[in-house]
Amino acid sequence: MSDPRRSPTHPAAPLAGRNLLVIGAGTRPSDDPRAPVGNGRAVAVLAARAGASVACADVSPAAAAATATLVGEEGARGLPLAGDATEPGQSSAMVAEALRELGSLDAMVVNVGIGLGRGLADTTPQQWERVLSLNLSAPFLAAKYALPAIADGGSIVFVGSVAGLRAATGSPAYDSSKAGLFGLTRHVAREGAPRGIRANLVVPGLIDTPMGREASAGRASRAASFTRIPLGRQGTAWEVAEAVTFLLSDRASYITGQSLVVDGGLSAV
Repeated sequence: MSDPRRSPTHPAAPLAGRNLLVIGAGTRPSDDPRAPVGNGRAVAVLAARAGASVACADVSPAAAAATATLVGEEGARGLPLAGDATEPGQSSAMVAEALRELGSLDAMVVNVGIGLGRGLADTTPQQWERVLSLNLSAPFLAAKYALPAIADGGSIVFVGSVAGLRAATGSPAYDSSKAGLFGLTRHVAREGAPRGIRANLVVPGLIDTPMGREASAGRASRAASFTRIPLGRQGTAWEVAEAVTFLLSDRASYITGQSLVVDGGLSAV
Protein backbone atom coordinates (compact mmCIF):
# COMPACT_ATOMS: atom_id res chain seq x y z
CA MET A 1 0.00 0.00 0.00
CA SER A 2 1.26 3.49 -0.80
CA ASP A 3 2.29 5.85 1.97
CA PRO A 4 -0.91 7.77 2.95
CA ARG A 5 1.20 10.80 3.86
CA ARG A 6 2.33 11.25 0.28
CA SER A 7 0.24 12.78 -2.49
CA PRO A 8 -0.98 9.87 -4.62
CA THR A 9 -0.53 9.58 -8.35
CA HIS A 10 -3.48 8.09 -10.21
CA PRO A 11 -3.18 5.98 -13.36
CA ALA A 12 -4.83 7.01 -16.60
CA ALA A 13 -6.89 3.82 -16.25
CA PRO A 14 -7.92 4.04 -12.57
CA LEU A 15 -9.61 0.62 -12.54
CA ALA A 16 -6.85 -1.22 -14.42
CA GLY A 17 -6.60 -4.84 -13.32
CA ARG A 18 -9.83 -4.69 -11.30
CA ASN A 19 -12.63 -7.22 -11.64
CA LEU A 20 -16.09 -5.72 -11.22
CA LEU A 21 -19.58 -7.18 -10.92
CA VAL A 22 -22.43 -4.87 -12.00
CA ILE A 23 -25.87 -6.11 -10.96
CA GLY A 24 -28.48 -4.39 -13.10
CA ALA A 25 -26.13 -3.84 -16.02
CA GLY A 26 -28.76 -3.88 -18.73
CA THR A 27 -30.85 -1.12 -20.24
CA ARG A 28 -34.59 -1.32 -20.82
CA PRO A 29 -35.38 -2.04 -24.47
CA SER A 30 -36.86 0.84 -26.44
CA ASP A 31 -38.25 1.33 -29.92
CA ASP A 32 -36.61 4.75 -30.01
CA PRO A 33 -33.28 4.50 -31.89
CA ARG A 34 -32.16 7.60 -29.96
CA ALA A 35 -33.08 6.17 -26.56
CA PRO A 36 -30.50 7.01 -23.89
CA VAL A 37 -28.38 4.44 -22.12
CA GLY A 38 -29.37 3.28 -18.63
CA ASN A 39 -27.27 3.80 -15.51
CA GLY A 40 -26.11 0.19 -15.18
CA ARG A 41 -24.92 -0.10 -18.77
CA ALA A 42 -23.16 3.26 -18.56
CA VAL A 43 -21.37 2.13 -15.38
CA ALA A 44 -20.22 -1.11 -17.01
CA VAL A 45 -18.91 0.64 -20.14
CA LEU A 46 -17.19 3.45 -18.25
CA ALA A 47 -15.57 0.97 -15.85
CA ALA A 48 -14.30 -1.01 -18.83
CA ARG A 49 -12.93 2.20 -20.31
CA ALA A 50 -11.14 2.74 -16.98
CA GLY A 51 -9.48 -0.67 -17.28
CA ALA A 52 -11.79 -3.06 -15.42
CA SER A 53 -13.03 -6.48 -16.45
CA VAL A 54 -16.79 -6.45 -15.94
CA ALA A 55 -19.29 -9.17 -15.14
CA CYS A 56 -22.55 -7.74 -16.49
CA ALA A 57 -25.51 -9.22 -14.61
CA ASP A 58 -29.15 -8.59 -15.41
CA VAL A 59 -32.49 -10.34 -15.10
CA SER A 60 -32.64 -10.17 -18.91
CA PRO A 61 -30.04 -12.43 -20.58
CA ALA A 62 -30.25 -10.36 -23.77
CA ALA A 63 -29.63 -7.10 -21.90
CA ALA A 64 -26.68 -8.62 -20.03
CA ALA A 65 -25.19 -9.91 -23.28
CA ALA A 66 -25.61 -6.55 -25.01
CA THR A 67 -23.79 -4.75 -22.24
CA ALA A 68 -21.02 -7.37 -22.18
CA THR A 69 -20.55 -6.80 -25.91
CA LEU A 70 -20.17 -3.06 -25.35
CA VAL A 71 -17.62 -3.76 -22.62
CA GLY A 72 -15.68 -5.92 -25.08
CA GLU A 73 -15.69 -3.08 -27.60
CA GLU A 74 -13.80 -1.02 -25.01
CA GLY A 75 -11.01 -3.60 -25.09
CA ALA A 76 -11.97 -5.13 -21.73
CA ARG A 77 -13.39 -8.49 -20.80
CA GLY A 78 -17.18 -8.52 -20.56
CA LEU A 79 -18.88 -11.50 -18.90
CA PRO A 80 -22.68 -11.74 -19.32
CA LEU A 81 -24.60 -13.15 -16.36
CA ALA A 82 -28.34 -13.66 -16.03
CA GLY A 83 -30.26 -13.92 -12.78
CA ASP A 84 -32.99 -12.52 -10.58
CA ALA A 85 -31.34 -10.38 -7.90
CA THR A 86 -34.36 -10.77 -5.61
CA GLU A 87 -33.88 -14.55 -5.36
CA PRO A 88 -31.24 -15.54 -2.77
CA GLY A 89 -30.04 -18.56 -4.72
CA GLN A 90 -29.69 -16.66 -7.96
CA SER A 91 -28.04 -13.67 -6.28
CA SER A 92 -25.49 -15.96 -4.65
CA ALA A 93 -24.92 -17.76 -7.96
CA MET A 94 -24.21 -14.51 -9.83
CA VAL A 95 -21.54 -13.57 -7.31
CA ALA A 96 -20.04 -17.06 -7.39
CA GLU A 97 -19.95 -17.17 -11.20
CA ALA A 98 -18.37 -13.73 -11.46
CA LEU A 99 -15.72 -14.79 -8.95
CA ARG A 100 -15.07 -18.08 -10.71
CA GLU A 101 -14.92 -16.71 -14.25
CA LEU A 102 -12.95 -13.55 -13.50
CA GLY A 103 -10.62 -15.25 -11.02
CA SER A 104 -11.15 -12.65 -8.30
CA LEU A 105 -13.65 -9.94 -7.41
CA ASP A 106 -12.54 -6.43 -6.46
CA ALA A 107 -15.75 -4.46 -6.59
CA MET A 108 -19.50 -4.55 -7.07
CA VAL A 109 -22.13 -2.06 -8.22
CA VAL A 110 -25.81 -2.67 -7.49
CA ASN A 111 -28.14 -0.75 -9.80
CA VAL A 112 -31.69 -2.08 -9.47
CA GLY A 113 -35.04 -0.42 -8.97
CA ILE A 114 -38.70 -0.20 -9.84
CA GLY A 115 -41.54 2.11 -8.84
CA LEU A 116 -45.13 0.94 -8.29
CA GLY A 117 -48.16 2.42 -6.57
CA ARG A 118 -49.44 5.95 -6.04
CA GLY A 119 -50.16 7.08 -2.49
CA LEU A 120 -51.01 4.88 0.45
CA ALA A 121 -54.59 4.34 -0.62
CA ASP A 122 -53.71 3.17 -4.12
CA THR A 123 -50.62 1.10 -3.30
CA THR A 124 -51.46 -2.56 -2.82
CA PRO A 125 -49.57 -4.77 -0.36
CA GLN A 126 -48.36 -6.76 -3.36
CA GLN A 127 -46.91 -3.64 -4.98
CA TRP A 128 -45.23 -2.66 -1.72
CA GLU A 129 -43.62 -6.09 -1.38
CA ARG A 130 -42.50 -6.15 -5.01
CA VAL A 131 -40.82 -2.75 -4.80
CA LEU A 132 -39.14 -3.46 -1.46
CA SER A 133 -37.98 -6.83 -2.77
CA LEU A 134 -36.14 -5.36 -5.74
CA ASN A 135 -35.12 -1.95 -4.43
CA LEU A 136 -33.90 -2.94 -0.96
CA SER A 137 -33.83 -6.70 -0.47
CA ALA A 138 -31.86 -7.29 -3.68
CA PRO A 139 -29.07 -4.90 -2.63
CA PHE A 140 -29.04 -6.58 0.79
CA LEU A 141 -28.66 -10.02 -0.82
CA ALA A 142 -25.95 -8.78 -3.17
CA ALA A 143 -23.97 -7.34 -0.27
CA LYS A 144 -24.53 -10.43 1.87
CA TYR A 145 -23.03 -12.73 -0.75
CA ALA A 146 -20.45 -10.39 -2.30
CA LEU A 147 -18.82 -8.94 0.81
CA PRO A 148 -17.06 -12.21 1.74
CA ALA A 149 -15.99 -12.69 -1.89
CA ILE A 150 -14.58 -9.22 -2.56
CA ALA A 151 -10.85 -8.84 -2.08
CA ASP A 152 -9.49 -6.74 0.77
CA GLY A 153 -9.35 -3.08 -0.20
CA GLY A 154 -12.29 -3.44 -2.58
CA SER A 155 -15.36 -1.30 -3.07
CA ILE A 156 -19.15 -1.58 -3.22
CA VAL A 157 -21.36 1.11 -4.70
CA PHE A 158 -25.14 1.13 -4.51
CA VAL A 159 -27.20 3.30 -6.86
CA GLY A 160 -30.15 4.96 -5.16
CA SER A 161 -32.32 8.01 -5.80
CA VAL A 162 -33.06 11.47 -4.43
CA ALA A 163 -36.46 9.94 -3.60
CA GLY A 164 -34.62 8.54 -0.58
CA LEU A 165 -34.02 12.08 0.65
CA ARG A 166 -37.60 13.31 0.49
CA ALA A 167 -41.11 12.16 -0.42
CA ALA A 168 -40.61 12.97 -4.05
CA THR A 169 -42.45 10.46 -6.22
CA GLY A 170 -45.86 9.86 -4.66
CA SER A 171 -44.97 6.18 -4.34
CA PRO A 172 -44.57 5.23 -0.66
CA ALA A 173 -42.87 1.98 -1.62
CA TYR A 174 -40.31 3.61 -3.90
CA ASP A 175 -39.51 6.47 -1.54
CA SER A 176 -39.20 4.14 1.46
CA SER A 177 -37.04 1.61 -0.33
CA LYS A 178 -34.63 4.26 -1.56
CA ALA A 179 -34.43 5.77 1.93
CA GLY A 180 -33.52 2.33 3.25
CA LEU A 181 -30.46 2.20 0.99
CA PHE A 182 -28.80 4.91 3.06
CA GLY A 183 -28.95 2.69 6.16
CA LEU A 184 -27.86 -0.41 4.26
CA THR A 185 -24.87 1.44 2.82
CA ARG A 186 -23.72 2.58 6.24
CA HIS A 187 -24.02 -0.93 7.63
CA VAL A 188 -22.08 -2.51 4.75
CA ALA A 189 -19.40 0.16 5.17
CA ARG A 190 -19.09 -0.74 8.85
CA GLU A 191 -18.78 -4.47 8.20
CA GLY A 192 -16.36 -4.00 5.32
CA ALA A 193 -14.07 -1.51 7.06
CA PRO A 194 -11.85 -4.04 8.92
CA ARG A 195 -10.85 -5.44 5.51
CA GLY A 196 -10.54 -2.04 3.86
CA ILE A 197 -13.68 -2.59 1.78
CA ARG A 198 -15.53 0.66 1.20
CA ALA A 199 -19.29 0.99 0.61
CA ASN A 200 -20.94 4.12 -0.74
CA LEU A 201 -24.20 5.26 -2.30
CA VAL A 202 -24.64 7.31 -5.47
CA VAL A 203 -27.90 9.28 -5.36
CA PRO A 204 -29.10 10.33 -8.82
CA GLY A 205 -31.75 12.95 -9.35
CA LEU A 206 -33.73 13.36 -12.58
CA ILE A 207 -31.68 11.39 -15.08
CA ASP A 208 -32.50 10.90 -18.75
CA THR A 209 -32.68 7.12 -18.97
CA PRO A 210 -35.33 4.82 -20.48
CA MET A 211 -36.79 4.33 -16.98
CA GLY A 212 -36.68 8.07 -16.35
CA ARG A 213 -38.51 8.81 -19.60
CA GLU A 214 -41.14 6.24 -18.72
CA ALA A 215 -41.62 7.82 -15.30
CA SER A 216 -41.94 11.28 -16.83
CA ALA A 217 -44.58 10.07 -19.28
CA GLY A 218 -46.68 8.71 -16.43
CA ARG A 219 -46.14 11.48 -13.89
CA ALA A 220 -46.57 15.10 -14.91
CA SER A 221 -45.01 16.30 -11.66
CA ARG A 222 -41.69 14.72 -12.61
CA ALA A 223 -41.58 16.54 -15.93
CA ALA A 224 -42.49 19.78 -14.19
CA SER A 225 -39.50 19.33 -11.89
CA PHE A 226 -37.12 19.77 -14.82
CA THR A 227 -37.57 23.54 -14.62
CA ARG A 228 -36.51 23.51 -10.95
CA ILE A 229 -33.13 21.91 -11.54
CA PRO A 230 -30.55 24.64 -10.84
CA LEU A 231 -28.25 23.45 -13.62
CA GLY A 232 -31.19 23.70 -16.01
CA ARG A 233 -31.30 20.18 -17.40
CA GLN A 234 -31.61 16.50 -16.60
CA GLY A 235 -28.50 14.49 -15.97
CA THR A 236 -27.26 11.59 -18.08
CA ALA A 237 -26.42 8.04 -17.16
CA TRP A 238 -22.81 8.82 -18.08
CA GLU A 239 -22.70 11.47 -15.35
CA VAL A 240 -24.02 8.95 -12.84
CA ALA A 241 -21.41 6.47 -14.05
CA GLU A 242 -18.64 9.02 -13.54
CA ALA A 243 -19.61 9.29 -9.87
CA VAL A 244 -19.78 5.53 -9.50
CA THR A 245 -16.39 4.89 -11.10
CA PHE A 246 -14.83 7.58 -8.93
CA LEU A 247 -16.08 5.82 -5.80
CA LEU A 248 -14.83 2.48 -7.12
CA SER A 249 -11.34 3.85 -7.66
CA ASP A 250 -8.44 4.61 -5.32
CA ARG A 251 -9.24 8.28 -5.80
CA ALA A 252 -11.96 7.67 -3.21
CA SER A 253 -9.73 5.58 -0.94
CA TYR A 254 -10.76 7.45 2.24
CA ILE A 255 -14.48 7.66 1.47
CA THR A 256 -16.87 5.08 2.91
CA GLY A 257 -20.39 5.02 4.27
CA GLN A 258 -21.22 8.17 2.33
CA SER A 259 -23.79 9.31 -0.23
CA LEU A 260 -22.82 11.27 -3.34
CA VAL A 261 -25.79 13.18 -4.77
CA VAL A 262 -25.80 13.64 -8.54
CA ASP A 263 -28.87 15.80 -9.18
CA GLY A 264 -27.80 19.13 -10.65
CA GLY A 265 -28.52 20.81 -7.33
CA LEU A 266 -32.21 19.84 -7.24
CA SER A 267 -32.23 18.61 -3.65
CA ALA A 268 -29.96 21.32 -2.27
CA VAL A 269 -30.80 24.62 -3.94
